[in-house]
Amino acid sequence: MSSSGHPFDRLTPQAVLDALDACGLRGDGRLLQLNSYENRVFQVCLEDGGVVVAKFYRPERWSDAQIAEEHAFAADLVAAEVPVVAPLRLAPVHGPAGATLATVQIEGQDFRVAAYPRRSGHGPELDDAGTLRWLGRFIGRLHAVGEQRPFTQRRTLDAATFGHSAVRRLLALDAVPPAQLPAWRDAAERALVLVDAALAACPAQALRIHGDCHPGNILWRDPQAGASGPDQGPHLVDLDDAVMGPAVQDLWMLLSGEPEAMAAQLAAVLQGYRQFRRFDLRELALVEPLRTLRMLHHSAWLAERWCDPAFPAAFPWFGNAGYWGQQAQQLREQIDAMGQPPLDPFALDLFD
Repeated sequence: MSSSGHPFDRLTPQAVLDALDACGLRGDGRLLQLNSYENRVFQVCLEDGGVVVAKFYRPERWSDAQIAEEHAFAADLVAAEVPVVAPLRLAPVHGPAGATLATVQIEGQDFRVAAYPRRSGHGPELDDAGTLRWLGRFIGRLHAVGEQRPFTQRRTLDAATFGHSAVRRLLALDAVPPAQLPAWRDAAERALVLVDAALAACPAQALRIHGDCHPGNILWRDPQAGASGPDQGPHLVDLDDAVMGPAVQDLWMLLSGEPEAMAAQLAAVLQGYRQFRRFDLRELALVEPLRTLRMLHHSAWLAERWCDPAFPAAFPWFGNAGYWGQQAQQLREQIDAMGQPPLDPFALDLFD
């Protein structure tokens, strides 16, 4: 292992190939590490001419039961013909035959492994109204499946888990420099008061959602590039952060710009969404509270992963005085935003 001693250091090319061979996927030696921080993900060329994407889960992040729920959600979506890149069946290692999750041991460390078919594509063009309507239809279909049954093992997106706990973890890690701590802590605590109030005022239905539905997690396949039928348009490539949460969580990350621009984007998304599922308009009041929770959770995520060498290399700006000063300012801006009326796509007169 390298001097860092991180568990992921064990995933040398040969160790990855040996682990996949034990799962029934025999590589031909060609291996490419893909962009992923939370887990380690590799594109692997197989001896039979196929190509798979292998995912080695971060140790001790999820339990087997939580990963099983992620995979079951993907299977439910596939059964409903919602485009998602679902895990493949693997040869048994330490689990039942035909399972989509295997456990392999590398230098005394257990790793959970899943493999997926390779899919090509690019991010969606979010400045196109037709694309936004298509994404709305796609997410509406996803949520229609998600509400059929709940997760029982995975997390719930709420203020306690993604807000208050995130602040406590950051304080326990002494992540915020002393000079910036009073301003950041004051802003975080005041912001969470408003988040708590907003969530209490809008007890939205919790359902199985993607949870991290930003454009980077949506794979777009163009008809012009040869995709056709169900292979064209949006596909989900990652359900690693799937949670129980409100539907609007999977919509607001598609929006950007000034409020009027976001309202127009939201109008297009909802035009598509409501073809497949009713949307509770009261949830629009949760957009800024959910954005606030994401900010706090993201800071805690970075701080907790800092011992992983991939994180200082990818996020060199994290943790210095400038970062925490900026976070305090952004939280104050969120306090102001949460005091404003929610987005109103219907004011644009785009709905019948």
